[in-house]
Amino acid sequence: MELRCQPLLPGGPVEGICLALTAPISFWGGVNPASGEIIDARHPQRGLNIAGTVLALPGTIGSSSASAVLLELVHAGRAPAALLMDAPDAILLLGIVVAREMGWPAPPAFRLPAAEQAALAGRLLRISQAGVITLDAEAPSLSTAGRP
Repeated sequence: MELRCQPLLPGGPVEGICLALTAPISFWGGVNPASGEIIDARHPQRGLNIAGTVLALPGTIGSSSASAVLLELVHAGRAPAALLMDAPDAILLLGIVVAREMGWPAPPAFRLPAAEQAALAGRLLRISQAGVITLDAEAPSLSTAGRP
């Protein structure tokens, strides 16, 4: 099965288990930049880890520090493999741009409506540089997505 998303900051191809968040998140105070763990006590996916996942974001809660947190995740090797965003968040995307300028391997970012993200939860995804998402026929358990 294939799906198309819009490249925002192209890269790839990439592969990873999709961690589809069920609520918006603030990277500042919501994600541990050293480990990638979701630490926001009120977030439904608290305790899961975004490192190496295809992170599907139904929304973000703004903070001008989100780019710095994403940059720290990249530097620590704990960034997602790719971001799927309902709507572009320029501040968050800035972290990817800066990481690339520093020569660090940073994840690509794509736009995919939140309504399409939920169906990808727990699935192994391959995303081409052009934004073609290929889904594996066999879906891993959602409970394993985002576990360190």
